[in-house]
Amino acid sequence: MTPVASKNRIIFIDLIRAFAVLNMVQGHTIDVLLAAEYRSFDNWLYALWHTNRGLTAPIFLFTAGTVFTYLFRLQKVPFAQNPRVMRGLKRSLLLLFVAYILRYPTPTIVYWGFVTQQQLDIFFTVDVLHLISIGLASIVLLAWISEKLGGRDKTVFLTFTIMIIVAYYFTEKVNWLEYMHRGLAGYLSRSAGSFFPIFPFLAYLTAGAFLGSFLADKPNVFRQKKFTVYLAGIGSGLIILALLIDIVEQQLTGTSTLWTTSPALVVLRLGIVLIFNAVFTYISARLESIPRILILLGRNTLLIYVVHLMILYGSTWNPGITLLFKQAFGPVLTIGCAFVMIGLMMLLVWLINKFNIKNKALVT
Repeated sequence: MTPVASKNRIIFIDLIRAFAVLNMVQGHTIDVLLAAEYRSFDNWLYALWHTNRGLTAPIFLFTAGTVFTYLFRLQKVPFAQNPRVMRGLKRSLLLLFVAYILRYPTPTIVYWGFVTQQQLDIFFTVDVLHLISIGLASIVLLAWISEKLGGRDKTVFLTFTIMIIVAYYFTEKVNWLEYMHRGLAGYLSRSAGSFFPIFPFLAYLTAGAFLGSFLADKPNVFRQKKFTVYLAGIGSGLIILALLIDIVEQQLTGTSTLWTTSPALVVLRLGIVLIFNAVFTYISARLESIPRILILLGRNTLLIYVVHLMILYGSTWNPGITLLFKQAFGPVLTIGCAFVMIGLMMLLVWLINKFNIKNKALVT
């Protein structure tokens, strides 16, 4: 690996991770505080923000898959000797533990006598941390399968991504609550009350894994302008494909499910995510360095996720801002609060770095 390639790759990864986590923070903050009367799609600023918010999770998940697989594949050793295998599985378990703790229904830990059905429903809701946990374990499993197939990991990741997208068309039509407990059904479909079920959101993680594996195999790729062009071209092609699928659906059925349950929406968002990645590779190839704070933000995504959620939404152990100011502010004050929240997250990671606080479990 050349020094230039190493430098550019680090800049690219840190830039997009920092963007993903800050985009998530502002999205959650504005969603909690912006008053209902300003949530109109007739306002192009709100419509643009809402569209971006729909891309927050795909970008965040894609980036998580890219980073983990990139670091995994940098270890040029057999699967059984790769230290990232155990690290990935441990992190998967940690994410799952944190995910359920954030939604834990009672402060008494073991006594559930006063837990309501609504609290149980919230507890069993599958959120982004649950999905990333499943995603990391899946990537490790797929890496093992690819080794058994002769090291064709990119083929395995791509095939699995397509399978998840296609399966989404069928899984969303099933009422999984009729066949299994809500705690399991939520992993399969949004109809079971899930925010981020495996179908289709796991596809973003494994698509990111494809890119991460590609980056690890091509040490000089960021020195080539055509890489940015390829990313943008593939992303544009996926967008066109999604729109064509929607046109065919309208011709055959007379209706469009593009913005609801159509697999075309996954393809569309994946295309936009690739264009975002193209932008960041273009920027990173022209930078010698980036501010240290962006590096810290990118490497403390889990910590930022947990802290800002507890501030905004609270938990069974602390009240959140949403209890006092849910959808209570106008646009100017809401945007100001979003900047304050971003500033607090920057301060948090700066202080951790400043005082050398050990938080390896929360650092990627």
